[in-house]
Amino acid sequence: MELIQQKQKSAYKDLQKDFGWKSVMQTPRVKKVVVSVGVGKMAKDKQKVDLVADRLAKITGQKPSPRGAKKAIASYKTRVGDKVGLMVTLRGKRALDFLNRLVHVALPRTKDFKGLSKEAIDEMGNYTLGIKEHTVFPETADEELKDVFGMAVTVVTSAKNKKEALSYLSHLGFPFKK
Repeated sequence: MELIQQKQKSAYKDLQKDFGWKSVMQTPRVKKVVVSVGVGKMAKDKQKVDLVADRLAKITGQKPSPRGAKKAIASYKTRVGDKVGLMVTLRGKRALDFLNRLVHVALPRTKDFKGLSKEAIDEMGNYTLGIKEHTVFPETADEELKDVFGMAVTVVTSAKNKKEALSYLSHLGFPFKK
């Protein structure tokens, strides 16, 4: 199993011909990985929010920061500043370690996994995927299964466009649908 750090080093040689890069510095890189969770109905129960924060910290290796509501919405019974989500921004070695676990461990453990959608790459070269159950990560799989939550993972790259990002992420080993 080749790690993402090793594949990053060979990206320039493998992708140079396709894009006409003249310098190694033109090769895309992973700038950061953003993992976010919406607490939704659990927002009123402080213990459940703390449980989600604890599990997210185990998965990412970093303490999540709470996100407050920007507007008060009466039908959802939220006020400005109520905790409605948690977010972690990973950079550098932590981001690459998280991507290694995501690509090589978590995604293969996902139920009925058929590959990642190529459509989720935006025009600026960033990729966002949703994970329905946090239990696919081995750090939390042995715990109770009654408080299962989903998360959004955004991989921010320095790719200039969608095509460049797709070929770069494919080179790193992201399992896209054929």
